Amino acid sequence: MEQNELYPIFLKLHNLNVLIVGGGNVGLEKLSFLLKSSPNANVEVVAKEFHLEIKVLAENHPSIKLTKSKFKKKMLKKRHMVIACTDDLKVNKKIYELSRKRYLICNIADTPDLCDYYLGGIVTKGNVKIAISTNGKSPTTAKRLREFFEEVIPDDINQMVENLNEYRKTLKGNFEEKVKRMNEITDSLKNKE
Repeated sequence: MEQNELYPIFLKLHNLNVLIVGGGNVGLEKLSFLLKSSPNANVEVVAKEFHLEIKVLAENHPSIKLTKSKFKKKMLKKRHMVIACTDDLKVNKKIYELSRKRYLICNIADTPDLCDYYLGGIVTKGNVKIAISTNGKSPTTAKRLREFFEEVIPDDINQMVENLNEYRKTLKGNFEEKVKRMNEITDSLKNKE
């Protein structure tokens, strides 16, 4: 059986510099996805033309910069991650190759072989965030799982997280003792059927 070997991480995009190359529908989708999870993400979008909704997003998010230009190699300087979603596969592939030479993680839209990472489904309830991946095989399944988790995870879960965080601050002892106590308290979250 094939195994998903992707390693999930949660990035602080407000501390990183993201470049999106492409200002059309796919660029809008990628930018919207980033901003939904990270509204203060530092993103520069480079394109010859911008979808109207990209312009609206940039007006509403001061951390978004729009650069009306064709892609140039120097635009990769001081970046942490890159998304290429132009309508020219040759340009996208060049961006991927240049990114790899600079050790930048890169995602080429709709081209899994040219992706160091995927943008999966995400469920957010306050401080609780769950990422969903189908290993790039079925974005529709990730979407359905996201909808399922959004429905079954209670809206007040954030209050529980806040309460446990306050309790954790009061615990004394070494790390192992604190972990043991937190495990005892949260044990009731497991289904005991």
